[in-house]
Amino acid sequence: MATIEHTLNDSATKLAESGIEAARFEAELLLGHVLGRDRAHLRAWGERVLSDAEHDRFRALIKRRVNGEPMAYIMGEKEFWSLRLRVSPATLIPRAETELLVEQALARIPVDAQWCLADLGTGTGAIALALAKERPRCRIIAIDASAAALDVAQTNVQAQGPDNVELRLGIWFDSLTEHYCDVIVSNPPYIREGDIHLEQGDVRFEPRSALVAGKDGLDALRIIIAAAPAYLRAGGWLLVEHGYDQADEVAALFRASGFSMVAGYTDLGGQARITAGQWPEN
Repeated sequence: MATIEHTLNDSATKLAESGIEAARFEAELLLGHVLGRDRAHLRAWGERVLSDAEHDRFRALIKRRVNGEPMAYIMGEKEFWSLRLRVSPATLIPRAETELLVEQALARIPVDAQWCLADLGTGTGAIALALAKERPRCRIIAIDASAAALDVAQTNVQAQGPDNVELRLGIWFDSLTEHYCDVIVSNPPYIREGDIHLEQGDVRFEPRSALVAGKDGLDALRIIIAAAPAYLRAGGWLLVEHGYDQADEVAALFRASGFSMVAGYTDLGGQARITAGQWPEN
């Protein structure tokens, strides 16, 4: 007969032994997920005995976490920009660093703007939904090449309820018929083929197609930066996320394509993360 407290102690030990730093915290999150309760409830009802079904389901989740599977995939959700989003192995897990892309896009969009925005490689829809939340009068076109990812994005759009996000299936600009976008944003694949990080941490479980972009990691960025001018109005902006060591090369690509006002931005960890450029007014 396993109580909540005993089960948490035992599972936290297993997680810690597997190298999980926040072992107790994650154990509480997973058990709360199984029981449909928050962590405060678990602490208040520590002597409650779990049913066999509850215990078995929880043990299965702990086993997945011990094997290194990301918490977001195990729980099926991740918070981004204060939005609780559905995730699946068909999508990248939204990361806090990407909120910088949203921040820099918003800095260029007036609060009452009725602009056309495009999010290329939308995945879960995280960036598009964050923009929709903060700029409800804008129209956001969110595009992804993966039908499975778009299914997840559709679930998130329905759950969050904005009426200004339109999802489209396509590779980068293939399904974007609008040639007057005010802002285009993208968090594309930018990891190099064979990069050792592909076999480490959460990345091991994420879709390779959303991570890897050629031998130098710049294949997708080259396509996006070169093609974007045809889809931007004069004075429109392109903003992209990239690797910490790619900022100079990405800025050079922007300038080579004719962008002005090219600027880079670092994340909270001090790593170069975002580059933005404006298509000239004339």
